[in-house]
Amino acid sequence: MSRSPLALAALATVAVPGLDAYDVRRPEVSGGDFDIAVVIDAARRRWVVRSPTSARSGALLEAEVELVEALAGQVDAGHLPFDVPRTAGFAHLPEGGRAVVYPQVPGRPLRLEALRPGPGLAASLGRALGALHELPTALVENAGLPVYDATTYRDRRQAEVDEAARTGKVPTTLLRRWEERLEDVALWRFQPTVVHGGLTTEHVLVDDRTVTGILDWGDAMVADPADDLSWLLVAAPQEAVDSIMEAYQLRRTELTDSHLTERALLAGELALARWLLYGVRTGSADVVDDAVQMLHELDESTREADAVAGRSIG
Repeated sequence: MSRSPLALAALATVAVPGLDAYDVRRPEVSGGDFDIAVVIDAARRRWVVRSPTSARSGALLEAEVELVEALAGQVDAGHLPFDVPRTAGFAHLPEGGRAVVYPQVPGRPLRLEALRPGPGLAASLGRALGALHELPTALVENAGLPVYDATTYRDRRQAEVDEAARTGKVPTTLLRRWEERLEDVALWRFQPTVVHGGLTTEHVLVDDRTVTGILDWGDAMVADPADDLSWLLVAAPQEAVDSIMEAYQLRRTELTDSHLTERALLAGELALARWLLYGVRTGSADVVDDAVQMLHELDESTREADAVAGRSIG
């Protein structure tokens, strides 16, 4: 069920004894499977309350809370250079499940267009992801979140491509490109790591020079670290990507994954297939049309790039 900001503020006062709600606001970004509000108390402190809208999101929230508690320990031990939401209390919901309340993590959402090359924010972003991928995988496993080995994860990607192919809406040359990369065994020899699994600019909080926090850990898993890099390689200014990757590689210990960047770029392409499948499953014609347009644009750009590469080799 959906809850209003006032209802969420009431839950916050139940979850955190002594919290005197003075104001309540919707966050700037949507909550997805959660109702979210920012509650401001009488001392002007800001609290975030998240309430699941379904049994599924309630189960995800419970796993996320357990993981975030373990991540907070890693922050306090100096293993992570950014903060995470720290649970302050829970409020039980009439339909079952719980809402969670935590102090708002400082920072503002990352703007990719603001990234510049050099030792500032781009490098901080690389170090943050490198530190995340160095965490013990048991943190995710103990929270009951998914754990994949490299072979199983490649099979998962193959299943997505097969399902997308059955829609008849993916260009043939693009499907062939994906199949070739999925069949390249060398490409998929990687060491699975803890990954966030759903990074966007909304989930990464920053100040002028550093990453201050990372939010929304419900999609975390042990899987391919390339997935957490994909959105940056695809959307960040190209001149900042080198600084991100250099800092990332320096933060990783004994990183020998020579195909990391290639898989990250492929993951960006396969995200369009998942967008298409989301539109098909939900019956959203607008999403399907959007995905089809982007898939055809990707097909055209990759064919042009392959043609240029072929000519240069010749």
